[in-house]
Amino acid sequence: MTKTWVIDPIISVDWLKNNLYLDNLVIVDVRGAKDYAAGHIENSINVPFERERGWAVTRDGLTLEVPDLADLVNIIESCGISNDSVVVIVSAIPEASNPPYPLADAARTADTLLYAGLKNVAILDGGYPKWVAEGMEVTTFVPRTKKGSFQPNPNNNIFVKREYVEKHIGKVTIIDARDADVYFGITIEEFAPKAGHIPSARSLPAPWIWNEDGTFKDKQVLENMALGVIGYDKNQEIIIYCGVGGFTSAWWYVLTQLLGYENVKFYDGSAQDWVKNNFMVTYSWTL
Repeated sequence: MTKTWVIDPIISVDWLKNNLYLDNLVIVDVRGAKDYAAGHIENSINVPFERERGWAVTRDGLTLEVPDLADLVNIIESCGISNDSVVVIVSAIPEASNPPYPLADAARTADTLLYAGLKNVAILDGGYPKWVAEGMEVTTFVPRTKKGSFQPNPNNNIFVKREYVEKHIGKVTIIDARDADVYFGITIEEFAPKAGHIPSARSLPAPWIWNEDGTFKDKQVLENMALGVIGYDKNQEIIIYCGVGGFTSAWWYVLTQLLGYENVKFYDGSAQDWVKNNFMVTYSWTL
């Protein structure tokens, strides 16, 4: 995956402050409309992340699926994004002890933009709360948005379906990005009511990616996690899945955009799709 970045995949509050008026910069705030209305970064556009429309849709009974390309282009252009835009995603962070779904939403949005063919996409480290915590100015003024001009170039090598995963079990590295208790079958999620994981899958929980304040862990820490589970070959094929495709987004983004893994597939249907026609496996520990 050849990179032509003019921006790092994870940017700091200082970077955004110093580049707030950069030509072609588009700041997309994916928080809820009420949170955005209460205060946001200057010039940011609000397109809330919702599970059934917008950056993801529900299709054929599956939650959090990639939108149809034509619909996605409409959303992208409505944000004022063009092919040469530099896009920064701004999210919320979870309340203490809650799952890091808002952080995964940012990654999912970024992944979707990259799939559509946008080249320069970044996530604001720590999201909007980090911006506020560092004393940066906010506003309630909603900017006018000039429609962008975006010619899509979808990367159809990213998303894979259940049949693809079935054919590649035992042949490629499969990563389960759900919490470890779900992977081991201790907890069963309602949208995937079978205990355990896809055969041969290895556990690499997405919540490990972030610090308690919603910032990403240091690159070397993330690298060590990946090396310990995936290995050193960054050209090997990897398939990632989770429950519905949220946590998958986070590891896909980190592996491909930050750590340089070149052949990472995204099983969009994830466990919710897999359990409809396939079994899961669990571990039985013996002394």
